[in-house]
Amino acid sequence: MNPFDGSGSPRCEDAERRGSSRCPWARFSCWLECVCVVTFDLELGQAIESVYPQDVKLTEKEKTSICYLSFPDSYSGGLGDTQFSFRLRQSVGRRAARTREDFYNRDAPVTLQTEASHFFGFVYFRQVKDVSVKRGYFQKSLVLVSRLPYTHLFHSLLQLVAPEFFEKLEPCLETVCNEIDQWPSPVPGMTLNLPVMGVVLQVRIPSKSDKPGGSPVRAVALQDLLPAPTLLPTIHELDLFKCFQPVLVHLQLLWELVLLGEPLVVMAPSPTVSSETVLALISAISPLKFCCDFRPYFTIHDSEFREYTTRTQAPPNVVLGVTNPFFIKTFQSWPHVLRIGEIKMAGDLPKQVKVKKLSKLKTLDTKPGVFTSFRSFLHKDKILIKRLLKGIQRKRPSEVQSAIIRRHLLELTQSFIIPLERYMASLMPLQRSVTAWKTPPQVRPFSQDEFISTLEHTGPQLTSMLKGDWMGLYRKFFRSPNFDGWFRQRHKEMTQKLESLHLEVICDADLLGWTKEKSEVEIVDLILKLREKLVKARRQQLQVRDGVMEKLDDFIHSIIQTMPEDLQTVLNTQ
Repeated sequence: MNPFDGSGSPRCEDAERRGSSRCPWARFSCWLECVCVVTFDLELGQAIESVYPQDVKLTEKEKTSICYLSFPDSYSGGLGDTQFSFRLRQSVGRRAARTREDFYNRDAPVTLQTEASHFFGFVYFRQVKDVSVKRGYFQKSLVLVSRLPYTHLFHSLLQLVAPEFFEKLEPCLETVCNEIDQWPSPVPGMTLNLPVMGVVLQVRIPSKSDKPGGSPVRAVALQDLLPAPTLLPTIHELDLFKCFQPVLVHLQLLWELVLLGEPLVVMAPSPTVSSETVLALISAISPLKFCCDFRPYFTIHDSEFREYTTRTQAPPNVVLGVTNPFFIKTFQSWPHVLRIGEIKMAGDLPKQVKVKKLSKLKTLDTKPGVFTSFRSFLHKDKILIKRLLKGIQRKRPSEVQSAIIRRHLLELTQSFIIPLERYMASLMPLQRSVTAWKTPPQVRPFSQDEFISTLEHTGPQLTSMLKGDWMGLYRKFFRSPNFDGWFRQRHKEMTQKLESLHLEVICDADLLGWTKEKSEVEIVDLILKLREKLVKARRQQLQVRDGVMEKLDDFIHSIIQTMPEDLQTVLNTQ
């Protein structure tokens, strides 16, 4: 049985309450929360025209946010088709499909885990002249709403579905949703075939056990599969060379800003450039998870607009992508602003933006630039710049240039994070200190000074050629949400490993022999504690040796059988 197939989803729970055995839209909800059609109404403005599946429950606040985020700002909307992404905060109290998502998140890379408190929106917007419409224009967006950050997959899906939808409308969309409801669930490490509209998309779902920067996905041949599948080499990666073209010489500076979780605004000419740049920046520190908030496309109608633009307190740790020139004045107090123009993939290196003082960010006609007073801790990697320039001169394909940038950023992040991982591992108690008759030992406290003292012999200089103030970068990193998120995750994993070892040691101990010399009270206490540990282990899906849980369950059952009948009754009903 596939643990992802609908178990624990709110829709399944509703079906169970109604006495129905069938879980509606179970597989669909593994991939998408819903599909929305947003149109422009002369009286209402942007409005949701329809939502699929029809039983999905969006709050009014979520609907309003989706409406405003699904249309380009009036300053950046041109004729034709536009694709972009957004991210919005879920309403408080929304239930997620906990069981299924826990299984998925356990094996997925941290950067691709499901969002607990936000939705991603993937938009295909069409604006064309239409004399039959009062306003003179046909304006409509098809929006995929999901908890999964599968940017490339969902935009590829929109490219297939949206043009057909704009021609045939409702019936087409219903058919597509039913097709998605037949897809296998996204299981990390699996290669899946996803049929839709006469095409089969073949994708591989990344796993946390994958080697970072591993070889690209290859097609898996399946006999009798017609039509032949269309291979998507990635479900989430962007064209980094295209996204970073105007700022290639400042990659180092931008990597540090993202690593440190600094407040950063990206001012772009369109939602496409805005969202792609923000998502590229967030991915720059992969495999480290970006633990701050980020909004690939942010508007003045956003429910967090006041929260993020107040001048009464320091700017929050967030990366915002905006297109409205109004924001130039709004974000003058922010410490880091990246303003970029329309990205054109030309034969030559586009003009690189310059680093400028924040005081220059004043007028509506401000030229592109990185407006900041931030001084990089590390020196620029001139070898990378030369390599990319040579690639441009030789007309190297964009995907190859992107691979060079991705490899560089990966190696940089790994050089930074490996010393932290090594030190964190040293805080783990020795396995021999885990005994059956004592509570598991705790992970030793993280000491920043002790860690810094290890850098002389095991620091990033062992794996990176870059010179600079690595120690200063670490000390600043310790104060960032990204360190806090990384440390909490590692500490949780280590604590769970100790719990797993403790269960295995208990399983190997002579529990029956121990009970022979103990009182009823002590034996009941052991049973209750063991039950509690097993419940916790199953809830956290602890990785333990095969047979450990079953053996302990059997022990509990057999020892209860030796107790007086009244105690058996009490213990069996708990």
